Amino acid sequence: MDQLSDDRNLRWPHLSAASTTGLLASARWRGALAVLVGALPALAFPAPSLWWFAYVALVPWMLLARSAETGRRAALDGWLGGLGFMVAVHHWLLPSLHVFTVLIAALLGLLWAPWGWLVRRFLGGVASPLRTSAALVVLPSGWLMVELVRSWEGLGGPWGLLGSSQWEVGPALRLASVGGVWLVSALIVILNTGITVLVVALSVRRAGIPGTAGTSRTAVALAIPATAGLVAVAAVTTSAWAWAPRPEPAGRMRVAVVQPGVIDGVGGADKRFAREEALTRGLAGRDLDLVVWGESSVGYDLAARPDVARRIAALSREVGADILVNVDARRSDEPGIFKSSVLVGPGGPTGDRYDKMRLVPFGEYVPARALLGWATSVGKAAGEDRRRGERPVLMNVGDGLKVGPLVCFESAFPDMSRHLTREGAQLLLAQSSTSSFQSSWAPEQHASLAALRAAETGRPMVHATLTGVSAVYGADGERVGAPLGTSASSTATYDIPLAKGVTPYVRLGDWPVHAALAVLAVLCAALGVRSLRGPAKGRFRQPAPEPHGPHARTAHGSPAHPWR
Repeated sequence: MDQLSDDRNLRWPHLSAASTTGLLASARWRGALAVLVGALPALAFPAPSLWWFAYVALVPWMLLARSAETGRRAALDGWLGGLGFMVAVHHWLLPSLHVFTVLIAALLGLLWAPWGWLVRRFLGGVASPLRTSAALVVLPSGWLMVELVRSWEGLGGPWGLLGSSQWEVGPALRLASVGGVWLVSALIVILNTGITVLVVALSVRRAGIPGTAGTSRTAVALAIPATAGLVAVAAVTTSAWAWAPRPEPAGRMRVAVVQPGVIDGVGGADKRFAREEALTRGLAGRDLDLVVWGESSVGYDLAARPDVARRIAALSREVGADILVNVDARRSDEPGIFKSSVLVGPGGPTGDRYDKMRLVPFGEYVPARALLGWATSVGKAAGEDRRRGERPVLMNVGDGLKVGPLVCFESAFPDMSRHLTREGAQLLLAQSSTSSFQSSWAPEQHASLAALRAAETGRPMVHATLTGVSAVYGADGERVGAPLGTSASSTATYDIPLAKGVTPYVRLGDWPVHAALAVLAVLCAALGVRSLRGPAKGRFRQPAPEPHGPHARTAHGSPAHPWR
């Protein structure tokens, strides 16, 4: 009986109390590590803007997931890493949404659970060249699916897509003109996958386990597809830089941005309007085509307050240009509060009006308010839901120039700027306000998105805010002029080169996403066939456990059976 008890303790050591406590402690440390390594890619975005770090930022996360003992543990690593990433990228929401920020991040982090499982499936255990080659295609596809799903407006929109971290890198902007931010994200994941495999190959070579995968030959076999993946990324980037169509010059447009700065306290709306008036008067005589005010720059419905409309029209006559304001007010002709871009000319409102279509969850409406309305009591969630617009709008300004307005985080959605460009927009505009997050990374993150939208569409874009950062980007995504920072209460005039032509992204749309869907569909079919045929006949088997050290040898010098 005692012998049987000893045998059980040898076979199932985890049954002892001490071992269980150790495993739980190890799991907690691993969970904390997963959150930490998942947060690392946030450093590639503004304000740190360590864009180069994106090329290796996923490596620690992938190494952790591949080392998981089970697929379930790898999925948990993916979930916790996703939680860390979402909190790190959106940490500036904490003062407004408090603990709700973490809850939302935890829900969105679940999207990375399948990706963590895929990392272990294709990179875990004793690595093989076949699975390594497949990983270079499957893992970027899985990542794109995560970005696609979380880009839905109801889940917070496409803020913090990995490719957006490359907003100031010329070759990456050229790639965006070919396949949008999606292509940039996919290539970054390929780079991280290749580097991860090279790290694994190096560790295999150093392990030097005789008669197993730890030989120099196996290490080289793993390094070959990884190196090929890195070379492929370089080749695609070089090809896009050399041969992708470039925007063709099509005249110029002179635009002024009015940024009143932070104005708080009683009567803030009136004080802000007075400051905007004073700043706009200073633009007289500058031969402008358009003046742009930021989001929520007018707190009154112009139909209900004709006196305000007359004051803006007088400013238009004074500066000799139309003024695009943003009205955040209850409409007199329709029920509810709208955020609307309204064009005002010398004779008053021209009739061109765009009502914001995609609203910020919790900031401008509370999803399922009957269920989640309590969020208003723990943070600064919207007390009343804003109303949605129904369609995008092109506005005619100056001498027949067509501009496409967007409001706030709509500039994060590639499909909206692409649609406006296909409809004939010559200039893209985003009116924004991040005054609630003035001292955080948010203003710079938001302004950087305009660079991607400009490069994708081959159209210049103006990002005009109330409190900074206001900036303008040319048709190639490069910055035009100097931005207005968060400390500025001023105006800036930009001589913007216009462009014509159609980028591959505008013509072909989100083709990298479609390719990723096809890859995952083939994978699911292969795994389905494997499950029907049995594990012995499948092409991509479960990863075998990775040996942790040299095998013991018998007296005759042959390897012992390590897996028994």
